[in-house]
Amino acid sequence: MIQSLFILDSSGAIIIEKHFRGIVPRQVADQFWDEAQKVSPFFAELVPVIATAKYYLVHVIRGGLFFLGVVAKDTTPLGVVEFLDRVSRIFYHYFGEQLNERALKDNFITAYHLLEEVNDAGYAFNTEPNILEGIVSIPSLLNQTTDLVMGTGSNGISNIFPSGGLTTIPWRKNGVTKTTNEIYIDITEEIDAIVESNGSLTYSKISGVIEVDSQLAGMPDIVLKLTGVGCIDDIGFHPCVRLKRWDQERVVSFIPPDGKFFMAKYIVRNNVPMPIYVKPQILIGEQNGTVHVMVGSKHVAPGNKEIENIIVTIPFSKNCIGTSLTSKVGTVTFDEQTKVCRWKIPQLPKTVTPILEGSFTFDPEHPPSKPTIGVYFEIQTWSCSGIKVDTLSILNEKYSHFKGVKALTCGGQVQIRS
Repeated sequence: MIQSLFILDSSGAIIIEKHFRGIVPRQVADQFWDEAQKVSPFFAELVPVIATAKYYLVHVIRGGLFFLGVVAKDTTPLGVVEFLDRVSRIFYHYFGEQLNERALKDNFITAYHLLEEVNDAGYAFNTEPNILEGIVSIPSLLNQTTDLVMGTGSNGISNIFPSGGLTTIPWRKNGVTKTTNEIYIDITEEIDAIVESNGSLTYSKISGVIEVDSQLAGMPDIVLKLTGVGCIDDIGFHPCVRLKRWDQERVVSFIPPDGKFFMAKYIVRNNVPMPIYVKPQILIGEQNGTVHVMVGSKHVAPGNKEIENIIVTIPFSKNCIGTSLTSKVGTVTFDEQTKVCRWKIPQLPKTVTPILEGSFTFDPEHPPSKPTIGVYFEIQTWSCSGIKVDTLSILNEKYSHFKGVKALTCGGQVQIRS
């Protein structure tokens, strides 16, 4: 049960507030922002649940916005997190891929109408975009012009309840038609790891997402077979997936929503391969220190997959006065405000080992500790867990279809201790 929902911008100002059960004072948002400032600008390190004297504050960060749910009683935290994530995805669906403060302010009325529909007295209600589209129209210039000319004042609200709202398949509309029948499957996996200075793995985990973009007509019943699923330790599915068949046969059977949706999210905790290595050597003297960081491939991906979009992040202490860091590969930048150095490498070269080296100075009265280095990377067309799409069959529809599959492995919360 959720009492209220606040949406805050990157400066902590409240853009939208919606109360589902009574009125919660705005001071709770100030309490949340005071906690957020303690980890600024690394908001990802903020704990997802904050306990206050009267409320529990649960949040997610999407597009630079903070979706803050206020809970007064004992509630499953993951249920609140899932609801906030659903709200953000609905906003993405309605307002485009650029979900930000400007998008919410330009579609202020639509955002409030959506919040009225997705929650009823504190409980999640209509959270499927296909049903919501039948109630609240997606903002467009045509809809706004029609309301203005006709004088309906509907603001995109329909007086007719959508036909799919009372069926056993609320996530899909009836009578879907397409000029071409296509389905795309994206497997995205993030590696979270803690690596010691000697290169040994202290902690590792794969967080995977299977996203489906269904552009199929009619009411297709899909049977999807995956290989390599034996490594999965935990998995959650979209409501469209038949859980009994997965438990018995390890086959994903479902009638998909129309458009994009997250079909499954899973976690792999064992035998996680680390495709990249980062070897830091940071020495601290009396007034200055030296930095030597080397990056390379471990060649665990088959076919020597290229490692791209590498970002090595070195957060120096607040008393760092300045740095002089250079590299012959990629670009190096240093933010004077946050004291963070970012080394960006578009593509890991195969003939040269990239090295970042230089020095930094600091206030001798407060000697800094060695920073923990973060690294991000991308490897296209490879899933590090080994999960792949084997076959995809469409039942009860006789048309031919096109299937596209894409895989991506990238770095999540990867920390290298120096």
